[in-house]
Amino acid sequence: MPVTERALELAMTAAQAAADKKAQEISVIDVADQLYITDAFVIASASNERQVTAIVDAIEEALVNLPEKAKPVRREGERQGRWVLLDYVDIVVHVQHSEEREFYALDKLWKDCPTIPFVDRDMVDAGAAGTDLQ
Repeated sequence: MPVTERALELAMTAAQAAADKKAQEISVIDVADQLYITDAFVIASASNERQVTAIVDAIEEALVNLPEKAKPVRREGERQGRWVLLDYVDIVVHVQHSEEREFYALDKLWKDCPTIPFVDRDMVDAGAAGTDLQ
């Protein structure tokens, strides 16, 4: 069973919030067929602990501001700021320091699952602005 509409909305909102805080290597993985506990993973990297925290804060704010508010049922790793996990039931968000991202390689671990395309809206806007100049 593919990812639900609700999970897709949460995942895209979380991914965009991460992108807005300059997260790197944002990926959204559809794990619905492999896991019964969640539909999708959102994985994002940051270059330092402060940025990890800023990305996590932005994601939480964006999801709580949705029409159907979403709050994490579980939060782990905030104190260290190296790998923060936010469990929203429908999705699980992993914000990792770049070193943890490379070491744990969640993308490779779940490589058999389909990815869900995410395009940063700022990149789309920048592309559209570039075409206006021609």
